[in-house]
Amino acid sequence: MRIFTEHPESIGETYFQHLKHALCFGLKMAIGGIACMIHAIFPFLFQKTGSRALEELHSKFAKRANKSANGKG
Repeated sequence: MRIFTEHPESIGETYFQHLKHALCFGLKMAIGGIACMIHAIFPFLFQKTGSRALEELHSKFAKRANKSANGKG
């Protein structure tokens, strides 16, 4: 069972906390990616959706990384 908990523990999270964060990040990336593909075909749609999703994910990821690096898990 250690295989499921080793990485989450290394960043100060439980398995379920990590599951929630990873699923939310993945969903946001998928939605942003789909919006970008639609935008490629219809340039008048979703003009800033992908950029906003990327900025939001980067900000959240950076905050989590800093929190983990500072031992606040």
